Amino acid sequence: MPENKKKPNPIDVHVGSRVRLRRNMLGMSQEKLGESLGITFQQIQKYEKGTNRVGASRLQAIATVLKVPVSFFFEDAPEHNVNSTPGFAEDKSANYVVDFLNSSEGLQLNRAFVKISDPRVRRKVIDLVRVLASEEAG
Repeated sequence: MPENKKKPNPIDVHVGSRVRLRRNMLGMSQEKLGESLGITFQQIQKYEKGTNRVGASRLQAIATVLKVPVSFFFEDAPEHNVNSTPGFAEDKSANYVVDFLNSSEGLQLNRAFVKISDPRVRRKVIDLVRVLASEEAG
């Protein structure tokens, strides 16, 4: 890298992607989230990209607005502990869930699914999707 630009910390990038994921799941704009926090949507963009680190008090405020515990933003975070045992970390391909939920279809499916209040109906939807997936694979 010829420039003095530092690469964003992988944890900051992950936290930002989780902010974006949850904001999108709620159908909330960057403007609306920024307004709720008293900051600009450009600042939200920088948080979501990981170019700006989210401070602890700001992360708590974001969690409150997005109605999730702070721990939500660290779920499936990349492991940087040199003492961790290899083989127990989740495969990088596990990010397909986040990628799917950030896609247009994933967001639409998630928004519709969470509106189903009856757990039996939810189970039937899951069963239907499994059958459709197995038919397509076979």
